[in-house]
Amino acid sequence: MAARYGRPRSVLRMRTVAGQVFLLQVAIVVLLVAAAVAALVLQSRADSETEARNRSVAVAETFASAPGTAAALKSPDPTALLQPRAERARERSGVDFIVVMGTDSIRYTHPLPDRIGRKFVGNVGPALRGGVVVERITGTIGPLVQAVVPVVGPDGTVVGLVSAGVTLERVSGAAEGQFPLLFGSAAGILLLATGGTALVSRRLRRQTHGLGPTEMTRMYEHHDAVLHAVREGVVIVGGDGRLLLANDEARRLLALPPDVEGRTVPELGLDPVTTELLDSGRTVTDELHPVGERLLAVNQRSTDRNGGPPGSVTTLRDTTELRALTGRADVARGRLNLLYEAGAEIGTTLDVVRTCEELAGFAATRFADLATVDVVESVLQGEEPAAIREGTEMRRTALSAGLEDMGLHPVGSTLRFVPSTPMGSGLGRGEAVLETDLADFAGWQEQNPVRARRLVDNGVHSKIAVPLRARGAILGVAMFWRSANPAPFDEEDLSLAEELVARAAVSIDNARRYSREHTMAVTLQRSLLPHGLPEQNALDVAYRYLPAHAGRGGVGGDWFDIIPLPGARVALVVGDVVGHGLHAAATMGRLRTAVHNFSTLDVPPGEILWHLDELVARIDQGEAFDPTEAAVTGATCLYAIYDPASGRCTMARAGHLQPVIVHRDGTAELADVPGGPPLGLGGLPFETLDVILPRAANWCSTRTASSRTAAVTSTKVWSSCAAPSPTTRPTRPSRPARPSSVRW
Repeated sequence: MAARYGRPRSVLRMRTVAGQVFLLQVAIVVLLVAAAVAALVLQSRADSETEARNRSVAVAETFASAPGTAAALKSPDPTALLQPRAERARERSGVDFIVVMGTDSIRYTHPLPDRIGRKFVGNVGPALRGGVVVERITGTIGPLVQAVVPVVGPDGTVVGLVSAGVTLERVSGAAEGQFPLLFGSAAGILLLATGGTALVSRRLRRQTHGLGPTEMTRMYEHHDAVLHAVREGVVIVGGDGRLLLANDEARRLLALPPDVEGRTVPELGLDPVTTELLDSGRTVTDELHPVGERLLAVNQRSTDRNGGPPGSVTTLRDTTELRALTGRADVARGRLNLLYEAGAEIGTTLDVVRTCEELAGFAATRFADLATVDVVESVLQGEEPAAIREGTEMRRTALSAGLEDMGLHPVGSTLRFVPSTPMGSGLGRGEAVLETDLADFAGWQEQNPVRARRLVDNGVHSKIAVPLRARGAILGVAMFWRSANPAPFDEEDLSLAEELVARAAVSIDNARRYSREHTMAVTLQRSLLPHGLPEQNALDVAYRYLPAHAGRGGVGGDWFDIIPLPGARVALVVGDVVGHGLHAAATMGRLRTAVHNFSTLDVPPGEILWHLDELVARIDQGEAFDPTEAAVTGATCLYAIYDPASGRCTMARAGHLQPVIVHRDGTAELADVPGGPPLGLGGLPFETLDVILPRAANWCSTRTASSRTAAVTSTKVWSSCAAPSPTTRPTRPSRPARPSSVRW
């Protein structure tokens, strides 16, 4: 066909079937001969190396067992006796070297005399133990194959070693000597095979009349297999604008009649845009054209490039289903984005009610028109949710803003779902419920017929109810309603709602668990702190305890205490435990109890802190095997004993802040109490400071932790002020004082 339009044909296209078969057979023969020659060469070299190994072992063993070899090794000058014998044996045996050495691997013989006396190159360990070593190494005379055998004395011990070997150059030379015969045989075989192949190809050429493969299969392959089997439509238009060919797929896509060949493009009855494209012959790539109910991707190329005939070839591909799939993929991508955004907007706080409100607000704006969240009463109180039974009471916790008049129960109202309704039965099984048409009143209205009628009258037409499940328990139920959006909920919306609610349920359960543990920690902390001041006449005391984030229920490990001592003395204590929460509060109680017990010993503050340090170290050792328990080491404490008779205040501190002495004139100074390590570190004594407090002075101790969070100036503050004025009564400040003005 190429010759018909005047184009030159390539050499490969001009070859006949016989010529191609000839080239293929010759190539196969050449490959087989080359493979055989390579195999023979490798085998020859392998045989030569094996022969070299066997010869080296035989020569070495023969020389080692020869009479006089063992005796010569024990003589004063083994080289003088063995060197001539080794050289004669080497020349007669055909090896490249025979080396005799002692058990220390020092050579006594060598073909090169300057190598005598040097250490042997190779592995002699097995030979020293009575074995034979054969190895391939690079020695002093080049790459070689050598064997090392032991020389055994009359008593059976190894008295020396003999090594014999052949260089690889000699091994390769033996193999290369066979190359002429080998290559000659290969050339003869190749010539005979080529001659036979030529005869076969000549006979095949006569039988095929010299036709090539393209000419023999063109009509079948091009017109039947290519044009009528492909799933793309193919249209060929000649240079005169007439349709030359249209395959079956093109006829189906364009709805062409059977006898279209020879007609002009305008006579095909296509739409104007498609007609203009086919008639113009311009080049287009994946241009979309609507044809009837289909969307076709059109590619068109000219056929007169490179000397071809004038005209154009157009391919048509139906992309209708692909576009539909792309649309569904876009919907799925949008829903994944919605779930991602829900994870960022729902569960931002550890508050059950707030999380429910976030779920309702997000769902009402991004998924449904209305949303409600009902939670089991025990969950709102932080308790473990019980199994859902008939009559389980739930409280409406969240509702889309401004929708109370739609007929939904308001926030705060209690609900009991009727088991006979789809919602009640689904909640009992822990399954979601989809109501695509609420106007059918298919049983859902039995919960509250009046409100059900009101919802439908207000345009609510479909609903999804999904139980809030977390860790196998049902916390409540989330319901989504549609009114403004005319499309009802479907199964895909149900799957999306289940995923959305499942993520929100985890956040709600985390908030519930946090609330429970926080309540326990606050209760424990309040029960462990002093509930009042002890009776004593030495000091007038005022105190204030303000935990971190007090307005949001913060729980810390700070504590204080006032302990009456014998002799009208008073012990004043301030301490802090590392961390927050239940463990910190419990640890604080343990340390406070310990301080009370140690104070009965009536020892100086330094010894009290030493006993407390030992206790903390023992506590940490006992809890070291439990990875869930936090360490107590790092707790701080300030312990002071005030004697009103002398006005002396003895203080010691373990990692705590220094106390402040505030005078009546408003001036203040730090009491330079020697700093000791935090409790539990051990190893260092706790020094004390004795201070005489003037009668008009106040002694203040303040615990601040502003360094723990830059957002709060005083995360934990408690203070107590003491002045040696028995006429003043204890007072409690009405609000927390700033750290700079707190007094004790």
